[in-house]
Amino acid sequence: MIEIRPNCEHCGKNLPNTSKDAMICSFECTYCVDCAIDVFGNVCPSCTGNFVKRPIRPEAMIAKYPASTKRVYSPKDLRIINKQTEKFKNILPEKR
Repeated sequence: MIEIRPNCEHCGKNLPNTSKDAMICSFECTYCVDCAIDVFGNVCPSCTGNFVKRPIRPEAMIAKYPASTKRVYSPKDLRIINKQTEKFKNILPEKR
């Protein structure tokens, strides 16, 4: 079961369970769509994987299986990340 983290790890934007702007990688690094696509070019700055839209946990299940309240905020050094993005952005995720 995914954690459904409450914020973008780079810019800190709130991303509640119902957010349509939340993106995750296969390790559940969580970013807003602006950071995931516009800033990181669909290359996760932590694992170099791609991003997908995070699912929304149904209201009936959120009471039994609540979203995480632990905020992870770790802004990335864009000078370093831009080099990484350039290296991987034109390689299909399954080939990275």
